[in-house]
Amino acid sequence: MLLQKIVREVTPLTSGDCFSISSRELKEFDHLLHYHDEYELMLVSNAKGAKRVVGNSIEVIDDLDLVFIGPNVYHSWFKHQNNSSLIKEISIKFHKDLFDESFLKRNQLCLVKSMFNNAQRGILFSKETTVNMVERIINLKQKTLFDAVLELLSILHTLSASSNAKLLSDPGFLDEKFSYKSRRIERVFEYLSINYEKNVTLEEAANLANMPAASFSRFFKKMTGKTYIDSLNEIRLGHASRMLADTDLNIANIAYKCGFNNISNFNRTFKRKKLCIPREFRETYTSEKKVYI
Repeated sequence: MLLQKIVREVTPLTSGDCFSISSRELKEFDHLLHYHDEYELMLVSNAKGAKRVVGNSIEVIDDLDLVFIGPNVYHSWFKHQNNSSLIKEISIKFHKDLFDESFLKRNQLCLVKSMFNNAQRGILFSKETTVNMVERIINLKQKTLFDAVLELLSILHTLSASSNAKLLSDPGFLDEKFSYKSRRIERVFEYLSINYEKNVTLEEAANLANMPAASFSRFFKKMTGKTYIDSLNEIRLGHASRMLADTDLNIANIAYKCGFNNISNFNRTFKRKKLCIPREFRETYTSEKKVYI
């Protein structure tokens, strides 16, 4: 029979190890859509045209791909349009408690802590950053014991300070904490994450922040880099994508459950942000997680 599921991967990382690193050369990807308890830094090379799925992000990748993924985030890479004879991948996994909260809250580690928080959405690093990190990631396998842990932390710090990194998945696809340098903005996001199905106007959000609407709009854009409406739609699309991936609900029902007032608006917004319509997203997502038993 045909069973659709997302696989929970049990990694070879033991409780006594700080991290594991594996490298493979493949003729084509053999991953199923999966998740695991650990953080993962994944470097893929010579895979132009392959498809990457992280959360509700589905993208065709270039010849180099470096992504940092948080615990229990759905992800995988698939052949798609890749015609390479030899794909190379290096995976570094480490326990989610390797660097605990009391360590990460120190001032000198604020960038690393922020990167760890963002990893719940998946982080794609720029081509420039990836090119600069390839040799260090490859050479990490040659390090041993304490030197290996120090180099891993150094790599993570360098990545956390890099520019032009991109968050992949939308907020709402996974439960996550919203972390901004403003309690007002965090309060608004917390409210939106619960009330995304409602028509939460800019004025209502501004009242939550105790600010005039015009001032709040400018402040919100400055703190997040996005407009209020774009951020609200991202949260809605995150929840909608999760329903498309995990349920058999009618697409129109999903649209209304996620705050879109009509199916045309939902399709239009979804395609503009995800580069495909909801039906295509559901077909792509489910086709990549089929397991035959």
